[in-house]
Amino acid sequence: MIDKSSAIPVLLERLENLPKGHYLDVRTYKRNRFLLLVKSDENDFLIIENGYFQERFEHVPGKKLKKLLKTLLKKEFPRSTKIRVYNMGLFEEGSAELMERKIL
Repeated sequence: MIDKSSAIPVLLERLENLPKGHYLDVRTYKRNRFLLLVKSDENDFLIIENGYFQERFEHVPGKKLKKLLKTLLKKEFPRSTKIRVYNMGLFEEGSAELMERKIL
């Protein structure tokens, strides 16, 4: 778990070191809302939002990623102080969104 205040630099660093085709699962403390951050290409990302809003952002360039993450964290995790980040391995479209986690 990481502090929400330091989440953006941590997420950007982890995404930079992530192999192509792998993804990160970012969840609230209660694990009921999440963002999936998929590294499609070296400087191209897919972001899937599932929480208060269900949206999909395709072909997000690395330059715009920081601003989009800031907006999404504010929108999806408004009162959270801690967030959970999981390195999930290779992204498979159908099974990634259906993966169940224990909800507190």
